Amino acid sequence: MTHTKTLLLSLLLICLVGVNAFAQDDAAKKVKDGERLPSIELTNLDGDDIDIAAYYGENGKITVFSFWSTFCGPCIKELKAVADLYPDWQDDYDMEFVAVSVDDSRTSDRVRTMVNGRNWEYDVLLDVNADFIMSVYGNKEQIPVTIIVDQDGNVISKKNGYKSGDEEILEEKIKELAAANK
Repeated sequence: MTHTKTLLLSLLLICLVGVNAFAQDDAAKKVKDGERLPSIELTNLDGDDIDIAAYYGENGKITVFSFWSTFCGPCIKELKAVADLYPDWQDDYDMEFVAVSVDDSRTSDRVRTMVNGRNWEYDVLLDVNADFIMSVYGNKEQIPVTIIVDQDGNVISKKNGYKSGDEEILEEKIKELAAANK
């Protein structure tokens, strides 16, 4: 009996150490503020592959990536609020806003239906394997997640959650970044 307990405790300890090492490895891979985004290909609603670097690297614009899903109420509220402000932001700050859906392959069909029912002027990309959000945030369950990227592709800030008025705070950060790069 003692041998069995010792064996079980040893196995449990090995599992805990392994899980902890895996979690630390995942955290180490996550892009930190000030670091450049990796080159990741996502799919747009037309089925075309899009490298995210096309937004900041090739066009040299401030880019905001907003991670969302069709089943996330706060995400939809944020995207609606930004949709009203986005045309002015483009004119005033020469920036891009990209809505990145983290709906998986089972629910990604809902994205096109939802987007087609709204007048969103920004691009919508699909991250069905959660590669992008995991590389920059490390968790796809805490959406909405908003990431501001400078003209060179460096992460300036990350924020999760949404409450009314957050779009004004976002605009202030974009405004500061635009002013610093004139």
